[in-house]
Amino acid sequence: MTTDFETTPVDGIASIPQNILDRLTRVDMPSVRGIDASNTCLEINTVSIPTYQCEALVLGSGAAGMRAAVELHRRGVDVLVASTGLFAGTSACSGSDKQTLYTASTDYKGDNFIQYAQSLCSGGAMDFSTAYVEAIGSNDAVGGLQFMGLPLPHDDQGAILRYQTDHDEAGRATSCGPRTSKLMVKVLFDEALTLGVRILPSTSGIRIVKETVDGEERVCGVIALHREESRNDFGLIFIQCEDLIIATGGPGELYRDSVYPHHCHGGLGLALEAGIELCNVTESQFGIGTPRTTFPWNLSGTYVQVMPRVYSVDHDGKEVNFLKRYYRSTREMVSNTFRKGYQWPFHSTRMLDYGSSLFDLAVYLECQAGRKVYLDFLRNPEPVNEGESFSLEDLDPDVRSYLENNEALYNLPIDRLRRMNPLAIELYRMHGTDLCREPLEFAMNNQHMNGGILINDWGQTSLAGCYAIGEAAGSHGVTRPGGAALNSGQVFGKRVAVAIKRSRLDKSAFEANQTTILQQICETLDDANAFVASANASARTPKDIKAEVQARMSDAAGIICSPDNVAEALVAARKLRREVEAQGLQVSSPSLVGQAFRWRHMVWVSEAVLTALDYYIQNGGGSRGARAICSPEGTRCPDASHEDLSRFRFVEEQAKDREEKLIVSREGENIRVHALPVDLTPEVKREFFEKGWGPYLIKEG
Repeated sequence: MTTDFETTPVDGIASIPQNILDRLTRVDMPSVRGIDASNTCLEINTVSIPTYQCEALVLGSGAAGMRAAVELHRRGVDVLVASTGLFAGTSACSGSDKQTLYTASTDYKGDNFIQYAQSLCSGGAMDFSTAYVEAIGSNDAVGGLQFMGLPLPHDDQGAILRYQTDHDEAGRATSCGPRTSKLMVKVLFDEALTLGVRILPSTSGIRIVKETVDGEERVCGVIALHREESRNDFGLIFIQCEDLIIATGGPGELYRDSVYPHHCHGGLGLALEAGIELCNVTESQFGIGTPRTTFPWNLSGTYVQVMPRVYSVDHDGKEVNFLKRYYRSTREMVSNTFRKGYQWPFHSTRMLDYGSSLFDLAVYLECQAGRKVYLDFLRNPEPVNEGESFSLEDLDPDVRSYLENNEALYNLPIDRLRRMNPLAIELYRMHGTDLCREPLEFAMNNQHMNGGILINDWGQTSLAGCYAIGEAAGSHGVTRPGGAALNSGQVFGKRVAVAIKRSRLDKSAFEANQTTILQQICETLDDANAFVASANASARTPKDIKAEVQARMSDAAGIICSPDNVAEALVAARKLRREVEAQGLQVSSPSLVGQAFRWRHMVWVSEAVLTALDYYIQNGGGSRGARAICSPEGTRCPDASHEDLSRFRFVEEQAKDREEKLIVSREGENIRVHALPVDLTPEVKREFFEKGWGPYLIKEG
């Protein structure tokens, strides 16, 4: 649907020059020249496998991975970055209205780091010590980014401008606009290129190579596929390293209904295959966003705080004010539309008392019924009841005061949006949708996994020499303030660099076992050959596997779950994984074997998530951040003004579940889950200067 209606200029709205809008939305990324092809090869059965060497290998070139690379290089560690696609991951391609970076506030009275840490781990399943590390480290993280050129807005006293985000009661959020994380990637790449960090583009890790040193398994390299390598049919290469940092992002391809960029597979399957433990993979974030079939983007913040008209279109093309079936008054409906701005993720308890996640449930049900849902910024919301009308004078106090404080009490949503966030309009115009002329289709999508690879407070995984940072790391707990993940990636990017530098001072040099390496490369080469020359007529294609996995995860493990559906989905996922293991996958050419490796990993990831979710439910786990666990035995039920929602009666979260992480590991041909207690005690040991200075100097060398 389009319209010729155009808003007229509104007095009092400052006009931001187009060149400034362009600089913050049409971000020009630096030109990157990858390193020269290696001249060293391993010869295996007449096949040449090029080899590369480094002290530390970073898989992934997003904001977290590039921070680690910069910090490692500054510490004199020989680091190599290997990336599937430069500027193609979530850091460079995802965002929201004003994508958030959540750090300690310098505004007005400063911050309390213990309270900050408590806000990070308040949802449970996260150690207080990890949260405190992120809180303390946020000052250095943001300071380093500013030094590198990140244009965070600040007042004339130097305090960074702040606002409130989801799960945030203190207002620690800040932003450069919709492209905050892309700007982070840009300044980090600029710094890396200035420093001379080695980068290997078009390279995807497909297997972690391990060896046993003094009775302990540890990393010794990664087998990868390099799209520009022609010395063997598959582009297979081997990168030998002493330390590995997995910074490959989250499993965006796990769901059909997703706001991730395309081709984001993450590194959880890679880790599972290597025997590395995962944690909290039951915990994700879901929220409203534009569909993946168009331009995937989160619709948090000002997109909904300006209270656009929300409607659906039925099969006959009729526009329907569907929210009126859920809320009791126009004021209640529009005030909770506004609250989606800083309560963006779905949360089961916010379906209660006509809260903001009742909006999510309504959108979910419209989409399930096959209707398309839209935001219309050209018209105000339609009334809920006869005799009512939308009015800026009839809003809940928190909504009214927010609009007053931002001087955004304009008559139309588009003018309120232009006043509060013109970059939000510019972003969609850049991608072909002019919010000043046409509505915006949206839906419920998977956006972020809070779980991931199990790490300690230095980013170390359960495999010696292997670290995980960013969304690949499962350090975020059940709920987290919006933008805390961007901060976490920066904090742990530096911490893994410190840990690796210190470990190099402690450990003696060792020679990698070439026999072990050759054996694992041979096994991978055999797999690649089998994918292309599959003699099994029943072997599935990656495309088939993708469709089945994504449909099952979106339909059975989205915001609405039931014990029976999850159990059935797990049976089907396990059956698929066993089928893939027994019969393999098939691709039509050697250049496509990467798809086979990735989707073999993804069937394991899908089974791992469903195994953990089933374990959680079967042990009495209830509804919390990611999902509502619906059951007739549930104790809470959302209400709606004109809809029977009794089928969404849900089981409440148990307090005990906040006190543990769910650990997931691959053991042979099975997935094992067990609970690990977390320490939520808000205690911080103070170190005195003279006592701590000497040990610090020794650790740093």
